[in-house]
Amino acid sequence: MDLKKFDRYTKAVDSEIRKALSGKPENLYNASRHITFAGGKRIRPLLCILSCKSVNGNSKNAIKTAAAIELIHTFTLIHDDIMDKDEFRRGVPSVHMAYGEPTAILAGDLLFSKAFEISDPSVTKILADAAAEICEGQELDMSFEKRSSVTENEYLEMIRKKTAVLLEVATKSGAVIGKGTKAQIKALSNYGLGIGMAFQIHDDIIGITTDEKELGKPAGSDINRGKKNIVVIKGSDLLEGTKREKFIKILSKEKKNKKEIKNAISLLQDSGTIAYCRKISDNFIKDAKKNLGKIPDSDAKRDLLNIADFIVERRI
Repeated sequence: MDLKKFDRYTKAVDSEIRKALSGKPENLYNASRHITFAGGKRIRPLLCILSCKSVNGNSKNAIKTAAAIELIHTFTLIHDDIMDKDEFRRGVPSVHMAYGEPTAILAGDLLFSKAFEISDPSVTKILADAAAEICEGQELDMSFEKRSSVTENEYLEMIRKKTAVLLEVATKSGAVIGKGTKAQIKALSNYGLGIGMAFQIHDDIIGITTDEKELGKPAGSDINRGKKNIVVIKGSDLLEGTKREKFIKILSKEKKNKKEIKNAISLLQDSGTIAYCRKISDNFIKDAKKNLGKIPDSDAKRDLLNIADFIVERRI
């Protein structure tokens, strides 16, 4: 899917973001813009705008909230990179590497504050509830690193909170702003949640299967940190004998070299783990698309269906 067809929406969203992120001290505002305009597909803002249109709402009414959702998303990325000690994001140094950790924390806080300043008052509580769940999900994610094992269901609940909820908020907010019916709001909310779950699972797969140059950050970074994503969890289940022992040994090491990470990735690819995870992701997409059956046919609805497919077909 060529996202360039939505340039008019992304330009409008970026314009609102630039307005919100203009101020002094310059160093702080520069830090807040550092990865905001370093790339990113603007999927969440698009979901908000298209959801509004799909219930016959005026897309212009959703632009500011769409921008607010992107600000919240970027806030989570900045703070995630600090907690995970990631040095790169979107092919550029992460904010804490470029501006220092204290300023990066403030830049994230600024983005969070500005999001609520510009969002539509009708969805403020929706955004606030989601922000709390994102924090809960991040804490769960970090707590998993200290555990020897994590179940698939625990992982799914974690990504629902940490990642999927913001896509759910995007579609739900758009439907609310567009004055959709209760049934339509629920359907679009479920659609957003479903593609959000698939989005994160596919991200975990990409982190294993995509090369470092294309990815914009080190491949296998989750393995390096010992993070328990779906690929690692299922790989631990599917690998047997000496292969499983080798994988667990690499995973449990505090410091891993590139060769060890590469070996761990090879083990996962040979175990059938990737295919299993792709199937879970595909099932979430199928369920998400079914929810759009309650939405009237329109170009916006077709775009939402295409975005669902794009979620699990993208390479980065």
